[in-house]
Amino acid sequence: MNRLIPDVFRNPAIRVSMIAIFTFGFAGATTNPYRSVVGIVELGLSNGVYSALIFAAAAVNVVVSILFGNLADRLGEYRTMMLVSATFGILGYGAVYFFATREIFVLSALLLLPIYGSLNSLLFANVRAAARGMASGEIATVNSGTRAMISLSWVLVPGFTGVLLSSSPSMLPAYLFACMSCLVCVGLIGILLPRQSGTDRAATHHLSYLAALGEVISPRIISRVMAVALISSTLHVNDAIFPLVITGAAHGTVADIGILVGIVALLEVVFIIVWSRMLRIVSQLAALTLGALIYALYLTLLAFADQPWHVYALTIISGIGAASLISIPITYLQDLIAERPGLGSALISVNIFLSAGLSALLFAAGTAVTSYSGTAVVGAFSGLAGTAWLLFLDRRRR
Repeated sequence: MNRLIPDVFRNPAIRVSMIAIFTFGFAGATTNPYRSVVGIVELGLSNGVYSALIFAAAAVNVVVSILFGNLADRLGEYRTMMLVSATFGILGYGAVYFFATREIFVLSALLLLPIYGSLNSLLFANVRAAARGMASGEIATVNSGTRAMISLSWVLVPGFTGVLLSSSPSMLPAYLFACMSCLVCVGLIGILLPRQSGTDRAATHHLSYLAALGEVISPRIISRVMAVALISSTLHVNDAIFPLVITGAAHGTVADIGILVGIVALLEVVFIIVWSRMLRIVSQLAALTLGALIYALYLTLLAFADQPWHVYALTIISGIGAASLISIPITYLQDLIAERPGLGSALISVNIFLSAGLSALLFAAGTAVTSYSGTAVVGAFSGLAGTAWLLFLDRRRR
């Protein structure tokens, strides 16, 4: 059994970080499917206010992730900032559950939980720091394994939460489950995570907060982040249209949605491991290009699905492509600012924000001129455009 576990995962800092990121994914998987139900249906927010709130929260998360990542680099360790971020998760989820009002929900969603969301990039920064000195293939394996823990939480948790709350008149207990998950996360980081000896301060302490923001938006960095965001936007486009295609053109049911999401999440876990092994023989750019092409093919075929079994048959292609697009960009983005793990990992949050924004534009444009199935093709073209741009930038660099 020990032979099945790569040596890189025997590092205590990496192992504890992976368990902590599972608890991070647990909190999101418990609440995200029911967030709009709580905010709009139970607490009475309007659709417009809820949409603006989610967009503003994503923007706050980007700024906080950059600032916290840079501060962690300047401190020379990531444990302190991770404890701060995880504590905001306890406060944010706990406040919504124990003081369920519209004002508390807005405060939590706009400030407390976006700060907690920076824990994602900080955990990846901690893993990257712990992997210092490893070969590039081993670093990719570590990042892929860590990202797989989030997918694993989405395989297990939504269904478990749904069963527990199936007879409940309110979905608010989901926030209590998330609060408890954050408590576990704080315990893991505070008690089990080894204390760090410090990062290379000579490479990190010179950046002020404004300088850190300036480096992120420098042409060399932001052009590549935008290209990756175009590729990643295909995942968000699929999230928006997938349920609509299943219950529409493919003539499926709501039950099919849950089953298919679970199947794809499970396949993602499997193929993330496959992609990490492939990175030992091919470059990140080549693997990301191949993954983007596979996912573009999936979206194109989804546009022609008119029976439920068509969508089920596409889960293999979807799982293979999605596993590449959710794991490989992590290492690619970190490598853009490799000497500053905190700031480099903050690019993960920037990518999530930009790709979500781009997908919203693609969804609006696609549905304005064609059907949901046609919008899948629009998403595929976005992925191909991002891939071509990234290849162009790589050729210019060379």
